[in-house]
Amino acid sequence: AGMNGTAIENFVCVIFNVSFMNCTWLVGRTASGDDTQYFLYWKNSMNEDFTGCQNYIKDNYGRHTGCRFKNVTIENKRASFLVNVSRSGQNIQVYNTTISLYQIEKLTPPLNVTVNCTEVSHGCEIRWQPPRTSHVKRHACFKYEIVIENK
Repeated sequence: AGMNGTAIENFVCVIFNVSFMNCTWLVGRTASGDDTQYFLYWKNSMNEDFTGCQNYIKDNYGRHTGCRFKNVTIENKRASFLVNVSRSGQNIQVYNTTISLYQIEKLTPPLNVTVNCTEVSHGCEIRWQPPRTSHVKRHACFKYEIVIENK
């Protein structure tokens, strides 16, 4: 329902530093103007109620174009997102989507990286701990790539 082109576009969410999530979007093509406002709601499971954004990212007109979330956990694999729009005197399209949260997490680098090189063995031993994450319990799930540069 609503006028074509009024729903948001390019909705993207990213989880970073284990428990923070940013979601951003572009204003609908035909919903421009400073009387349009967007409201983001999300839920992490089917049994929960939708929760509204508490920390919006705003553009130069004061329109909500994103949201910052804290304490996000990836307990369930899929989350639902809904963006409602209000504009004086017009019926605006609603945007909704479902996202697999583990696919949008940007992992931190491995922790406590140490390098021990010896002349006797003409080699180096490199050790590290897996990156912090809210959902991966088995360290065997990670694959690492090491790039060695001689300087």
